[in-house]
Amino acid sequence: MNKDLRINFRALLGCIAIFGSAFFFYLATCVVKWSIMSGLTIAPSFFVFVRFFAGFLAVALVMLIKKQPVKPRKYKYLIGRTLANCVAVYCFFKGTTLTSVAQANILNMTYPIFIAVISWFYLKDQRDIISIIIVLASFAGVWLILEPSKMSFNFDSLWALASGISAAVAIIYLNLCRKENDTETILFFLFGLGSIVIISIFYNEMYVPDANTLKYLLICTFFSIAGQYLITIGFKYVTAIEGGIISSTRILLAAILGPFIVSDPALSFLGWVGAMLIFSGNIYLTLRKSKT
Repeated sequence: MNKDLRINFRALLGCIAIFGSAFFFYLATCVVKWSIMSGLTIAPSFFVFVRFFAGFLAVALVMLIKKQPVKPRKYKYLIGRTLANCVAVYCFFKGTTLTSVAQANILNMTYPIFIAVISWFYLKDQRDIISIIIVLASFAGVWLILEPSKMSFNFDSLWALASGISAAVAIIYLNLCRKENDTETILFFLFGLGSIVIISIFYNEMYVPDANTLKYLLICTFFSIAGQYLITIGFKYVTAIEGGIISSTRILLAAILGPFIVSDPALSFLGWVGAMLIFSGNIYLTLRKSKT
């Protein structure tokens, strides 16, 4: 196999892996909805706790095998990353339980827009007219997804939107953490402290699950970890711009598959317009970020 063919094969593998991660992250929210459809009432905090605790055990095992010590630096960034991520994941699952899987995923994927908004305040070179127009168009997409034309506004949708905002903050903190800490230390701190934060706040929602409840908790956790694993592999072989664009396909997956997988109501015409505005905005902001 010649060098060019090998490079193209790795790029293809990377694209497939990142698309697979988007699909698995989507399936993780489908499991939350499936548990509701089966008649179970599992608190979103329980899904979050099991996801974090399983992640902590996995990272701790890897570090133990590699004999790698935890070397945290800049605690304020690690704590900020953890708290923002806890809020993002909890709001995401809460939005999934209260609205549709499609709406929750689409609104969660607004985080690149909010990263652009937050960055605007401290990165002067990103204050151009085109970016402002793109962000405003994306916010128009958010408004359409929220379906304000209905007689009664569904405030439950704000949970998923809050997950997009807090995810943007979490990613900004992640970029700061990466300058001082290795990946394993960041994940060890995130999952370990995250588990403590969730169980401390929602301890009254934790219990010993029965077999049926445990099944949904573990399946959701599996999809979440599989998605994280695939996206880690994918970014080894593709650029940040390619990875960002492919990750945004979760918007389209949620909009298309929702009615078939979790009996979501189909998006209205305006809902599709909103989804495409957000998707297009994410692509533009990803392309622009790669040039700065």
